[in-house]
Amino acid sequence: MTELDALDQMAADVFPGYVVRKDLAKKFKDNYPVPTYVAEFLIGKYCATTDEDEIKDGLEIVQRQLGERIVRAGEQEFYKAQAKVHGTVKIIDLITARLDARSDSFLATVPSLLLNDVHISSDLVYEHERMLTGGFYAEIDLAYADPESNRPFSITRLRPIQLSKRNVLDDVARGREKMSIQEWKDFLIRSIGIEPSSLSPRAQDVLFLRMVPFVEKGYNMIELGPRGTGKSYLYQQISPYSHLVSGGKATVAKMFVNNATGQRGLVCQYDVVCFDEVSGINFDQKDGINIMKGYMESGEFSRGKESIRAEGGIVMLGNFEIDVEHQQRVGHLFGPLPREIRDDTAFMDRIHSYVPGWDFPKIHPNMMTEHYGLVSDFLSECWRQLRSEDKLHLINDRVFFGDALSGRDRRAVNKTVNGLLKLVYPSSDMEISDDVLEWAVRLALECRRRVKEQQKRIGSAEFRNTMFSYKLGMDGIEQYVATPELHNENEIGQDPLPPGQVWAIGPGEENEGSGIYKIEVTVTPGSSVRLINVKAPAGLREGLRAAEQVFYTQARSLIGDRDPRESEFSVQVRALTAVKGASSLGMPLLLALCSAALGRSLKGGVVIGGGMSVGGTVEPVYNALDMVELAAEKGATAILLPVSCRRQLNDMSDDLASRLMIIYYKDPRDALFKVLGE
Repeated sequence: MTELDALDQMAADVFPGYVVRKDLAKKFKDNYPVPTYVAEFLIGKYCATTDEDEIKDGLEIVQRQLGERIVRAGEQEFYKAQAKVHGTVKIIDLITARLDARSDSFLATVPSLLLNDVHISSDLVYEHERMLTGGFYAEIDLAYADPESNRPFSITRLRPIQLSKRNVLDDVARGREKMSIQEWKDFLIRSIGIEPSSLSPRAQDVLFLRMVPFVEKGYNMIELGPRGTGKSYLYQQISPYSHLVSGGKATVAKMFVNNATGQRGLVCQYDVVCFDEVSGINFDQKDGINIMKGYMESGEFSRGKESIRAEGGIVMLGNFEIDVEHQQRVGHLFGPLPREIRDDTAFMDRIHSYVPGWDFPKIHPNMMTEHYGLVSDFLSECWRQLRSEDKLHLINDRVFFGDALSGRDRRAVNKTVNGLLKLVYPSSDMEISDDVLEWAVRLALECRRRVKEQQKRIGSAEFRNTMFSYKLGMDGIEQYVATPELHNENEIGQDPLPPGQVWAIGPGEENEGSGIYKIEVTVTPGSSVRLINVKAPAGLREGLRAAEQVFYTQARSLIGDRDPRESEFSVQVRALTAVKGASSLGMPLLLALCSAALGRSLKGGVVIGGGMSVGGTVEPVYNALDMVELAAEKGATAILLPVSCRRQLNDMSDDLASRLMIIYYKDPRDALFKVLGE
């Protein structure tokens, strides 16, 4: 037994009767073929204490009950015989039921006894309708020769393995208020059986994202990554309110509604419906995908005469056959999905978050905690009741999203933010700190942007603008959020950027030196050039004004017969270095506009420098050597500069000359043609 630490003592004090040593549950789970929450249900009844003697006595009771009620392979005839001798026998099993039309009665399946025709009363079935969809674990009283039925076996009583107490949020709120943010996050991770100290902060973030579908209604999520990282663990082992669909066919009747019987499907009966090994999932009907798309968008589906609303979220899990870097080189990150949906941008748009499963390590026994955590049935009941809570009204005037987010993007990001905040602040009275709010916003934007980046890779122009940003407060600084696997914030990539994007270099304000910038231009219907940056420096505004004039006056020689006044060009400029002046960027701004108008990328690895007047005259550069050194340092393979810089670079070192190609231009048209991609 690991020594109790300060968090264990605190948890036992603030959650009396609701904590359990997580290694105890794992020991029983390994010995008996049941999910973790089943073992913890019994352990929570008899071992929810820190007193070693009480734990020892409780474990003996749990051991006896599991030994008596869990049917092992090959023991089914013994239990049937016990039912005949004693009249009834108590077992713990996964129970499902179906309607037998010939006898106009319900029949239950008890898999551990290999029985599929057990009589069960209609009252019990309608009281626990989930046994008609996917079933649930329960303590079952199985009777033999029940005179009320003509079946040899019947179920006379059952008790679901889940908490019956309804005011758990009051209890969890009282305990949460006595913990710091970090203590609570660590305690939550321990409550699902993992030791937080074994995980990096990034891996912990992945775990919290996996929890969001349990506390947010109608939340659609995908997680793909390497095998063995525990993607399905949370959805199979922790909560009785989630259902795991493992491969094979997903019938419309089982997922949504059975038209023949009117029985509601999985999305109506469970909080989370999780598709494991999603690459093997396919629907039995051609319209199955369309029904799912409609449901994922609105939480509603129509079958027969009525429209049905449900709140179950859709979670899709799968594996990469190759690493994430290779996956991006050969396709996109939705590649492992079934053929019907892997390239369907409309389906992707309904995904609220794409969780980076590759950032979570492979599960190792040393990662499992031996400390105290919340009993799983208490935790899952808390999560279920949190689904009716809402935190967004508390932050509406604190967070402002950039123009790049569409209506669906904002809805998806808000749902993720809401879920993360409910996990950290289950109490409605606690004030949300700026740090936690920014953590939730950045995670939500990243996971939604990952979806948009894949849509853009497929080639849809409507998803071109993925420059997601936010501000905390009206006067806050606009912050941009990238997806780490696609973007290195401080390096100039070697691959060509999408049309409309260029790397730029220019002098900062007085005594600041040079700075590296990324310019992104998106094209939409309209007739103007506008700068999206909030509170843009004067030098940047002047550079864009010059670029805009040259763009219009020299359009014929730059972009041919395209009319630049028939489109609206939205320009965003982001600094990659500490220098913020962004002056003398007229030429890179012009080339970004041309690239966007032509729909063609510029050459990869090239950084562009130089200013110009509104008439198109190229302005001299006075710190060319400083620019070249900075460009090489940030990973550029070439730099485009005015030809007037040539003399300044005569003294460039051999090492620098071997690392960076210098490309000179004499006018805007010359500059464009020298960096325009093939």
